[in-house]
Amino acid sequence: MRAICLYLHIHQPVRYREYSIFDVGNDHHYFDDDYYGRQSNERIFKKVADKSYYPMLSLLEDSINRYPSFKFSLSITGTWLDQAERWTPELIAQIRRLVDTGRVEIVSETYYHSLAFFSNLEEFNEQVKLHTEKIKTLFGVTPQVFRNTEFAYNDQLAKWADEAGYKGILAEGWDKILGWRSPNHVYQPIGCKNIKLLLKNYRLSDDIAFRFSNRSWGEWPLTVPKYQRWVDDDCLRGPLINLFMDFETFGEHQWKDTGIFDFMRNLIPSWLSEYENKFITVSEACELEPPVDAISMPETVTWADTERDLSAWASNAMQNSAMSDLYNMRDSVLATDDLELIRDWRYLTTSDHPYSMCTKYWHDGDVHAYFSAYASPYESFMYFENVLRDLDYRLEIKNHR
Repeated sequence: MRAICLYLHIHQPVRYREYSIFDVGNDHHYFDDDYYGRQSNERIFKKVADKSYYPMLSLLEDSINRYPSFKFSLSITGTWLDQAERWTPELIAQIRRLVDTGRVEIVSETYYHSLAFFSNLEEFNEQVKLHTEKIKTLFGVTPQVFRNTEFAYNDQLAKWADEAGYKGILAEGWDKILGWRSPNHVYQPIGCKNIKLLLKNYRLSDDIAFRFSNRSWGEWPLTVPKYQRWVDDDCLRGPLINLFMDFETFGEHQWKDTGIFDFMRNLIPSWLSEYENKFITVSEACELEPPVDAISMPETVTWADTERDLSAWASNAMQNSAMSDLYNMRDSVLATDDLELIRDWRYLTTSDHPYSMCTKYWHDGDVHAYFSAYASPYESFMYFENVLRDLDYRLEIKNHR
């Protein structure tokens, strides 16, 4: 058997507004959309829904109905679910229908799309628990496979996931780690007893996610027959092709007029037309074969930027100061038992916020600018710190009551 494991990640942050120093102590609404103008969370969410979520979920649901052996996996952040429940509940209902078929698997992660594992393990555990509870409430399933925010993975995270009882964990199949080995096999994290490691085939994934519409790419235009030949050839290195990418690849990063929806609509039946070819979920991928080797990643590997490390979120003084200030407030915030205050604080843990403060350029600067809602990294940092000042003010008020 040769199998494609298609996994798509759905996320939208709850963005803080252009919060002025003059708002501190006077206005505690950091995320309210009436204040946003061009940065409205509702406007951005509905725009991406129209371009990506509605058409791609419909394509996937149609494919599920047409092809009984088509399967795929999703991870969905709590910040996306919060906004969808508020503005587009029909998307939640559509995902529920897909999950109810038994052929769509939900993957576990942190509720707030945070990098809390590297800052505060208690907070990380709480956010994973909150996400698990939310998925069970909305979709009636308990995730069995874990992915960390931005695929930020190391040996310590694998050990945590193994002890937590997950059957699998997802990570980047980075050449520097794999060496001569192929991402097209099931692996086991070093030092773990039960959990399986699934590695992204980043070349074949990025051909769709990043290069599909690039007219300067030597392989443009990418057609289904050409891509399937590449997959066939890559299967010689192992039977498992892990295509891991953002859900917003379809319609938002790659616009409809590039042909991305037609490409995916035709790739599914084309792959399934050969008897030995299958689509499988991440849990099924974990059982495809015994682990062929143990993989060690002592240093953290992510799926972002050319370095594949944490530098997109922690490479300058602004990012490090903002996250240090934020996590230093955790105990005081939780001690208030104020659900609104705690929610506001946790929305600030979302990894998109330090990402928008990144000052890296060269190969990655354009990507950072594309994903940022702010005019510059410095403005993002300034607004974030102003919000923290107001959170401090709210804590002082509570402590003196």
